[in-house]
Formats: sequence, C-alpha cells, structure tokens
Amino acid sequence: MFGCARLAVLQQFEYRVNFITDAIIQPTIISLVELTLWLAFFAATAGPTLAGFGRETYLSYALWAAFIARITASWNYEMRMIDDVETGAVNSILTRPISFYEFYLGQFLGYKLLITSVSIFVPGLLCWVMDLPVLFDRLPAALALIFYYLILVHTISVLLASLGFFLNRIQSVTFAKNIVLWMLTGELFPLDLTPEPFRSVLISLPFSSGAFRPVGYLTGRLDFSGILEGFVSVTVGLVVFGSLAAFFWNAGRRRYSGTGA
Repeated sequence: MFGCARLAVLQQFEYRVNFITDAIIQPTIISLVELTLWLAFFAATAGPTLAGFGRETYLSYALWAAFIARITASWNYEMRMIDDVETGAVNSILTRPISFYEFYLGQFLGYKLLITSVSIFVPGLLCWVMDLPVLFDRLPAALALIFYYLILVHTISVLLASLGFFLNRIQSVTFAKNIVLWMLTGELFPLDLTPEPFRSVLISLPFSSGAFRPVGYLTGRLDFSGILEGFVSVTVGLVVFGSLAAFFWNAGRRRYSGTGA
C-alpha cells in the first residue's frame, strides 16, 4: 500500500500547475470567501457574540473548517473507483496482489498527506496574521482524527463503487452524499449551534469528525474528550460501512463477468 501512496505523490508532482492550484491557490480563495461571509454575518448582527463565542472564534472556525472539509473530500477518487467498476477497468486491479480497497486507500492517503502538508499553512498563516484564536499544540491530535476519518470516507466510497455492480449512474448518489456530508460534518456551521435534540444526534454521528470535532478542538469549543469520542464514533462507522462495503463488493464480484476493458 506504501507503493500506491508513493504513486499518488509522484502523480501530483508530474502536474505541478494542478498541484499548486489544488494545494495553495484554491484553499486561499476558499479561505478568503469564508472570511468575507462570516465578517458580513457579524456585521449584520446586533451582538458581538453568538452562543457564547466571539467573532474571532467563528472566523478561526470558518478557516479551519474550510481547510479540513477539503482534506476530507473524496469525490475525485470516488469517481475513479465507480468508473473502474462501471467500465470494467477494475479487471486490471483484481489481478494485482493487492485488494481494490487497499489499492485506492494507499493512493488516497498519500495524496491527502501531501496536500495537507502544503495547504495547512494557508489557515495557519491567516490565523496568525489576523490574531485569531487557535490552539496549535492541539493540531497533532486533530490531524490524527482527520486521517482516521479519511479511512471511513474511503470505506463509504468503496461501498458506493460496489453498488456499481448492480446499478447504473452511481455518480448521482455521490453528489447527494457530498451534499449530506456538507451538512453533517459541520463545515457549513458549528454543529453545537443546532437546537436539541438535533445537536446531540449530529455531534454523536461519525461524520462530525469530518470538521466539527477537530476544528472545535483547535478553536477551544471542545476538549480532548471530544476527540476521543470522535475516534469511537468513527470506529463504529467503520464497522457499519465496512460491513456493508464488504457485503456488496463480494456480492458484486460474484456476479461480475469481467468482460470490460
């Protein structure tokens, strides 16, 4: 799997303009847009705080949420996996001494590690320049949860790709899934702003580890117990979605004729 991760890194360096755009230019533009939106929001509100937190805390949350949401996005590799199944290109992977799951997981994690190591300077630098609250000593634990969550994201992608053995146009499900995750991860707004009982349910789901938990920990909204609970919820999610992915993948392979490319 290490070789697959190395392959993903080499592919990024092969197309340097795309890499610079993906790792620096696009995160910078998204960060500036998020700052503008939240500044406009607080300019339109009467009070300087929201749910006990000030403007600077929300600006810091917006910057890191936008950064982490891009890191945890999987639509590119998910589309490739679905395309492999639908076109028959999966044949070449099935004959290799590594599983389909491991083949793409290695590339996915290698790509995300490279992008993260470069683009993390964007929110970090903006927070430093604007003197926004962020606890940088908490960054290692937050990143550990993020990359653990990436395994869950990849597992869900393999589940959707496995449905390609049975259904057509699975790409539409990918778009719907991304919209749902946009709401459930806390990228759009901090999940603790939602009223009960929705707040407890949303935070307890494994998807909160895709933005709210690590960002909340970095910005002081959560303590370390929130990170530990995130690891537990993601583990439960891995068991559930991993079982579904294994079931549909094995069932799909049994009915797969292998007549594609």
